[in-house]
Amino acid sequence: MYSLKGKHIYLRALEPSDLDFLYELENNTEIWEVSGTVTPYSKQILQLYLDNAHRDIYDVKQLRLCVCGITDHRVLGLVDLYDFDPKNKRAGIGIVILEKENRNLGYGSETLDLLCGYARVTLEMHQLYCSILEDNQTSIRLFEKSGFLKIGLKKDWILSNGNFKNEILYQKIF
Repeated sequence: MYSLKGKHIYLRALEPSDLDFLYELENNTEIWEVSGTVTPYSKQILQLYLDNAHRDIYDVKQLRLCVCGITDHRVLGLVDLYDFDPKNKRAGIGIVILEKENRNLGYGSETLDLLCGYARVTLEMHQLYCSILEDNQTSIRLFEKSGFLKIGLKKDWILSNGNFKNEILYQKIF
């Protein structure tokens, strides 16, 4: 089993006590552009989601983990494996660190390293992929630093504030 604990952060399953964090994150309109969200989530709907968060990745094709600080155990963000395809041994990956002051401190890199190792060793994945908006240079640097390679461009893929944006497809083969 691959450890989900790093030097500064660890990854853990969602807990019922994460409701307020999840509510804040899912209703943060600044990240809706990358998450595809278009309407707010109620606490009731998120509680139903948490009540079913124990379901297996092979059943729901998704794994969502909290990114937590080692010293204070504070939830810093979330990382997802989505579109889990065990037959073809691939999944999509997405990461968000909620508070701007916690970004660019190495938490994202450590999170990607931990989850990539877990996906490769424990889930026996062959590859992970992600889609990043062309103007999101911070995420592009993060994923490229973690060994993801640009494999394609989806032109005019995301409509944001009346303008279409390109989205870059990245892939990491183990």
